[in-house]
Amino acid sequence: MTISKSAAAAALTTLAAFLLGTAAATATAWAAPLDVPATKAAIDHLLDTTYPHLDALYKDIHAHPELGFQENATAAKLAKEMRALGFDVTEHVGQTGLVAIYKNSPGPLVMVRTELDALPMEEKTGLPYASHATQMWNGKETPVDHSCGHDIHMTSWVGTATALVASKDKWSGTLMFIAQPAEERVAGAKAMLDDGLFKRFGKPDMGFALHDGPNAYGDVIYRPGIESSNADSFEFTFHGRGGHGSEPNLSIDPVLIASRFVVDVQSIVSREKDPAAFGVITVGSIQGGTAGNIIPDNVVLRGTVRSFDQDVRKKLLAGIARTANAEAAMAGAPPPDLRFTESTDSVVNDQALTDRTVPVFKAAFGEHAKAMPHPIYASEDYSEFVKAGVPSLYFEIGVYDPKRVAAAKAGGPPLPNNHSPLFAPVPEPTIRTGVEAMTLAVMNVMVR
Repeated sequence: MTISKSAAAAALTTLAAFLLGTAAATATAWAAPLDVPATKAAIDHLLDTTYPHLDALYKDIHAHPELGFQENATAAKLAKEMRALGFDVTEHVGQTGLVAIYKNSPGPLVMVRTELDALPMEEKTGLPYASHATQMWNGKETPVDHSCGHDIHMTSWVGTATALVASKDKWSGTLMFIAQPAEERVAGAKAMLDDGLFKRFGKPDMGFALHDGPNAYGDVIYRPGIESSNADSFEFTFHGRGGHGSEPNLSIDPVLIASRFVVDVQSIVSREKDPAAFGVITVGSIQGGTAGNIIPDNVVLRGTVRSFDQDVRKKLLAGIARTANAEAAMAGAPPPDLRFTESTDSVVNDQALTDRTVPVFKAAFGEHAKAMPHPIYASEDYSEFVKAGVPSLYFEIGVYDPKRVAAAKAGGPPLPNNHSPLFAPVPEPTIRTGVEAMTLAVMNVMVR
């Protein structure tokens, strides 16, 4: 579904009237801090007209997901949306990323980021707009699913851009809306930076991003300081000597070596790091052999490591390598090939920007604006932008019916988390909340 140009124009006119009132009132009101209730009401009024288009965009993106650095059609859709709003769009930044710039008088350069990519997994939600897409992944055709919720992020990103353009008389500065590839590979942010993102388009004075999760829709969740975990990936190849399964004594079994590693590596978590410090080692993929009666020559393991503290991070990584080498040596096997890849640091929210934004969230969402009790255990390569010197606020929004959330907390059916094949956000009001929260956060630092 799309809205007509006349309907859109009418909506923008109404929004402008709602925000402006008389010229005299405008000059007085907007010299002061952001009028949160009036601004939120204006955003909601605009969404009453534009939401059907956003809903259709969301379901289209959800049904046609693409993997990291393959998001060509997804990026093209967003580029079309942003050009229609009047943004100057540059595609193929960091391979499949895009940058959309909107200049509106002197003022700060503010970045708003979304992600483009989905996950290599099959969707099992049964939704009428469920994904049946496939793409090549690690050399084979694989189902693809937006089970991390990036489709919600993209739609909220477009909705925020729409609301900001509609209220451009109320803020000054330049918007830098970036759509980043390959977040799930924690590689896309660095790819954009390496492609000259800030050299070509300017270094933002501040940045914002959001993520959805299995909380109640309508909730906006924030945290100063560390917001997410460090992430490191590993891919190890254990070497053996293949042979017949009936005569293992004539072979060196890499399946056994790999199996020991999967168990023994957990002793690093349970026996070497501080019990009070967060640290996780997970092996998510083991590949080796072709038949039950053949001992293979090699086995490949892939895994992830998560932590908050840098000292814990170093201890985990060193312990993993030491354990892998020890398992091979114990079996009389050649040393394994050890490769640590796709690393990213914790996202650290800027204290001053958080302090400036939280009162706006509280004024807009009341008790639904909530402080996050501890950092999330997942990871995010938005940290690359923070490391590059962009003071940022990365916040969360909920996606599920509050009654379902309450029931789950009371011991009822658990809610599918991000990366579950059953993860199914409720589009409305989740997208509305994303648009409201992000628009208010941006306007609060750009208000005239």
